[in-house]
Amino acid sequence: MTDTQAILDRLVAFPSVCGQSNERMIDWIASHLVAGGARVRRIPGDRPGAFSLFASIGPDAPSGIVLSAHSDVVPVAGQAWSSDPFVLTRRQDRLHGRGTSDMKGFLACMLTAAGKAAARPLLRPLHLAISYDEELGCLGVRSLLAALQVDGGVQAMGCIVGEPTEMEVAVAHKGKIAFRIVCQGEAAHSANPFLGTNAIVLAARMVDQLTQLQDHIRLTEPRDARFAVPFSTVQAGLIEGGTALNIVPDHCVVTAEMRLLPGQDGSACLAWLDEAARRVKAEAGQGVIRIEVANAYPGLDSSAETEIGLLGLREAGRNNPGVIDFGTEAGLFAQVLGLPCIVCGPGSISRAHKADEYITIQELAQGDRFLEGILDRLCY
Repeated sequence: MTDTQAILDRLVAFPSVCGQSNERMIDWIASHLVAGGARVRRIPGDRPGAFSLFASIGPDAPSGIVLSAHSDVVPVAGQAWSSDPFVLTRRQDRLHGRGTSDMKGFLACMLTAAGKAAARPLLRPLHLAISYDEELGCLGVRSLLAALQVDGGVQAMGCIVGEPTEMEVAVAHKGKIAFRIVCQGEAAHSANPFLGTNAIVLAARMVDQLTQLQDHIRLTEPRDARFAVPFSTVQAGLIEGGTALNIVPDHCVVTAEMRLLPGQDGSACLAWLDEAARRVKAEAGQGVIRIEVANAYPGLDSSAETEIGLLGLREAGRNNPGVIDFGTEAGLFAQVLGLPCIVCGPGSISRAHKADEYITIQELAQGDRFLEGILDRLCY
């Protein structure tokens, strides 16, 4: 095993499923970095057992580079794995295990780079930011960023978020708003449903309104041709309601999301839905409909012409930047800390969240070479 493969083997062994404790994993990473001479700060999260970590190697100076990864992985329940998902398993040139692509592979490369940085004549620092609960909607990074803000922020050239892009350099992605449409009616015996107000019917009408909102977005929103879907999207993902077949349901909740083009904050769409809810309620004559935002994170719209963008393209061996369809923490690093950000890392998002997730040995080596070039830049 290379150093990076050995570190990945150790990281995969921590079942750091989102929403659960990542304390043992963060403790191991902290000890590993301290042993290599890093200055490490362990930051408690906003729920028990959750921690982020921020580490620095090199001089206490501005214009360093932040490498960012999340420690959590998605669950494996219900998936048909060919081997233990929390044991790194090699088959030919593939290293299988939960999180190998998303994104413990890049995290392993980060820790290898940190070890090498300690022996390099750095003129500017290397920073490592490691969060939790990214898979739940970029939740954990917020307490990390808030703690860094209290200390005056981070003066850095930029931030590289190492999500799996197959080493493409992405400078933009969409943002997201997750929300609930809460419909309240009045229960009654189904023998005479007219004595009640059916919350599921209210919810069904609001699902139809989501379809109409999508049409409205298509007609009114500016296009961004960089994306495969060049406009914002809205869709219902879950619906829950009712108690029994012979009871008129008095409660139903639709959980939905918007994926917003960079620069769109979704306020106009939420206002559109509020007005739609008023119309549906007026037509029904009874009931209550509420739109409740559960979570949101911003999109990313950076430039390849920044210092970190040009450096990323050069070290990744790419001529042009791209965009990605999935969300990352990069938009929050840019929004909260004002850092120019790119997204670039080994592995493929097409393998993420699936059984038998893997990263190849060659891809890990690409990640190591990429970060070697980043270290070189910090030495002059």
